[in-house]
Amino acid sequence: MATTMSWASYLLIHLVIFSWYVFTLSANCSLKSTEIHPGAKTFGGRWKYLTFLNLVLQTVFFGLVVLIDIIHLILPSKSLKCGVPLLLVKLRDTIFTILAFPIGTFVFLSFWSIYHYDREMVYPKFLDDIIPSWLNHALHTVILPLALLQMYIQPHRYGSKMRGILGLAFFSAVYLGWVLWVHHAAGIWVYPIMERLSTVGLVIFLGVACITLAPLYLLGEKLNHKIWRSTAGSAGPQKKKKK
Repeated sequence: MATTMSWASYLLIHLVIFSWYVFTLSANCSLKSTEIHPGAKTFGGRWKYLTFLNLVLQTVFFGLVVLIDIIHLILPSKSLKCGVPLLLVKLRDTIFTILAFPIGTFVFLSFWSIYHYDREMVYPKFLDDIIPSWLNHALHTVILPLALLQMYIQPHRYGSKMRGILGLAFFSAVYLGWVLWVHHAAGIWVYPIMERLSTVGLVIFLGVACITLAPLYLLGEKLNHKIWRSTAGSAGPQKKKKK
């Protein structure tokens, strides 16, 4: 089925998504720490949790997308093919392909996989009294449908696989180093599952988690190509080929 969208339609959808993320981020930051779960009051605050980092990432990304939509509505088409507008579109595609989609998908898959195996390893039951159910799903569930929606309504240009995977590897190394530093400096593990693993088990767990990101990048590229078979990197509204 051939479809096309105007920049005004893009803006409306992206404003709703961006507003949702701003609201979710605000709700998350408003959570109060307790003696049972100090959370943000411990070393590193909320910034040690991948879920929170992903929430900030998605909020910034959709904020950028809203800005791009507004620019495309205001400026004449000739001005959009070079300069700042073109750079912003390239930045949008880079963030989405290398970070927003793979990391958002990883948060969804890793959280719910561990949760259904043994929720105490990732989301202890006492958190139900601290974090509302809707916020839990906003942090760990809704992120994937919204990423897929963004991929479906707007094409994104994927660069070389090497650059994409290296970008994810760099992010993984930085976050892993941060997690290890938090443990070194404060003697705490970011997630309960890390406390239960032996040294060998922890190395295997972290290694598998990092390696898993590469297939998720390739999955995003494959889905994007399947949805947008023609010129899959166009910056603006375009038609999908009939199958």
